[in-house]
Amino acid sequence: MTVLAGAFATNQDLDPARLRQAFGFFPSGVVALAAEIDGRPIGLAASSFTSVSLDPPLVSVSLDVGSKTWPALRRASHLGVTILADHHADVCRQLAGPVEQRFDGVAHSVTDEGALLLDDGLARFDCTVYREVEAGDHVLVLLELHAVDHVDQAAALAPLVFHRSGFSRLGRET
Repeated sequence: MTVLAGAFATNQDLDPARLRQAFGFFPSGVVALAAEIDGRPIGLAASSFTSVSLDPPLVSVSLDVGSKTWPALRRASHLGVTILADHHADVCRQLAGPVEQRFDGVAHSVTDEGALLLDDGLARFDCTVYREVEAGDHVLVLLELHAVDHVDQAAALAPLVFHRSGFSRLGRET
C-alpha cells in the first residue's frame, strides 16, 4: 500500500481550474435538452447526463445555475433529451452558441406535448421535470421518462464523448 503524504492533504484549497482539469479525465456522453416554447425551439447541450432509476424511469442532467436557457426550458410541460452521436460535434457547439441560432439547419421533431428531439440521435426521451436539487454552482435536474426511442443497436453509431474539455469519438479525437 502506498501512503500519500503532503500532496494529498484533506481540506486543501481546491482551485476550480485544477478541479475542472481533474474532472476532465472522466469522459461523458453529450445530450441535447430541448423543448418548443411559445412556438420556438429552445435548448442546450449537456455533458452531465446519466441514467438514475428504472422504477420510476429517471435520468439526470446537471446544469449551471447561471444558465440563461434553463429558466425557459423548465417552463415546458415536456422536455426532449437526445443522446448525440459522434457526428454531432458541430451541432453540440451550435447548441452552446447564440440562442436564436441553436436549431438553424438542425433536423428535429416536436411531440404533441412540446418535447423537441433531434431526428438522428442515438436515443431520444420524452421527459418531465421530476425534481430539482440545488448542488453548489449547479442544479441537478431529475427527469421522469414518458417515452423512449432509439436506433437499432446493430446500426448504432458511436456516441459523442466530452473528454478533457473537448469532443472525442470512442478511440479517436475529433
